[in-house]
Amino acid sequence: MSDATARSTTHLTRRLVQLYVGLTLYGASSALLVRAELGLEPWGVLHQGLTELTGISIGVVSIIVGAIVLLLWIPLRQRPGLGTVSNVFVVGLAMDGTLALVGDLDGYGVRIPVMVLGIVLNGMATGLYIAARFGPGPRDGLMTGLNRVTGHSIRLMRTAIEVAVVVTGFLLGGSLGAGTVLYALAIGPLAQLFLRVFELPAPATVTVTPAPPAGPDPVATPPSGQAILPQ
Repeated sequence: MSDATARSTTHLTRRLVQLYVGLTLYGASSALLVRAELGLEPWGVLHQGLTELTGISIGVVSIIVGAIVLLLWIPLRQRPGLGTVSNVFVVGLAMDGTLALVGDLDGYGVRIPVMVLGIVLNGMATGLYIAARFGPGPRDGLMTGLNRVTGHSIRLMRTAIEVAVVVTGFLLGGSLGAGTVLYALAIGPLAQLFLRVFELPAPATVTVTPAPPAGPDPVATPPSGQAILPQ
């Protein structure tokens, strides 16, 4: 195996590890916010409200909602990636698994630190799986698809979607609170920070230099500092 092939394989392995660690942490962080009982992230409010309505576990509800959102990609002509499909299942399974391990919490002295931990882990998880570059999550893809189809800004689309899911989830019995507000304020800066931390270097490329044409004429070489950059 050549050095370039080995580096490419290592790069792919790291991307896959980042993807699945990130998605698992995302589900675990959402479960911690549930246990803190101080307010959930916007989609978590909807998932919890649907859980209250149906009696289905919140992780399974997350999988069902993710699958429905993914179906909405079809008219938007969005193309899912490995990360998109994995997001639907891994996050929900990680949520239910974490909730099975972490029981109810008593007292603000425990619930507040768990809430903060959940928000920070959520930002870390977001940076991990986005930096892996295997495609956006179903909900992110819905936002970008609507942005492309309608021409409205990403900020407007995200705000409209999240307001709609928060209101719907709250009316169904989902939890709003300090955690919801803190999440809304902190998740952007946290995600940006961890995207930089977990950013992957570009994979190594092999540049093939074509042979000079036959003939007596000399081949001009670019001046120093003007070498052709790899694509």
